[in-house]
Amino acid sequence: MSISAKTISFDEHTMWVELSDGRTLGIPLAWFPRLLHASAEEREQCRISYSGKGLHWDDLDEDISVEGLIAGRGDTTQQHGRVA
Repeated sequence: MSISAKTISFDEHTMWVELSDGRTLGIPLAWFPRLLHASAEEREQCRISYSGKGLHWDDLDEDISVEGLIAGRGDTTQQHGRVA
């Protein structure tokens, strides 16, 4: 079974993604700094890909995979000051 996103919504601190298998994921906006610092209007401009496997915001230059959300991965583009 291929799991995909059906709908997406937001509250003050959380992105809610309803999946095709009936689950709903609550993802902290803190995991995605571009979404965290975006306005509510900018967040609502999400486009779910045709396959339902990706979420995209043109104006925010943000792409998020449903597979990554299910796996618990946040924004992996920045190291946020980590020292190796």
